[in-house]
Amino acid sequence: QVQPVESGGGLVQAGGSLRLSCVVSGRTDSGLAMGWFRQSPCKEREFVASITPSGGSTDYAESVKGRFTISRDNTKNTAYLRMNNLKPEDTAVYYCAVRPAPYGSGYLSTQSLDYRHWGQGTQVTVSS
Repeated sequence: QVQPVESGGGLVQAGGSLRLSCVVSGRTDSGLAMGWFRQSPCKEREFVASITPSGGSTDYAESVKGRFTISRDNTKNTAYLRMNNLKPEDTAVYYCAVRPAPYGSGYLSTQSLDYRHWGQGTQVTVSS
């Protein structure tokens, strides 16, 4: 069973930085497309960033472009989300999501329904 586990959340002041990690356990016979989503109280879960199985391509929500960077280290089965210049509106629970995809594919998705396996989330709180 493929299982993502997030870490790295916390409390930070506006303008600060955090790096989230997502370690994926379990065996898969293909690559994994990975994505980060977030959800704050009274709001729907929203797309943040995604990365192809090889890490060659990425996609971002407009609200985080230029501030957040998604990356991955396939030797460690880990994806990262580097968040710079954090704003109070970035406060949310951040979720890592994965889905099988051919290693050489350019699979990217902004849709939560396209992802099969989800972590439990890590809280990010940005104070003003």
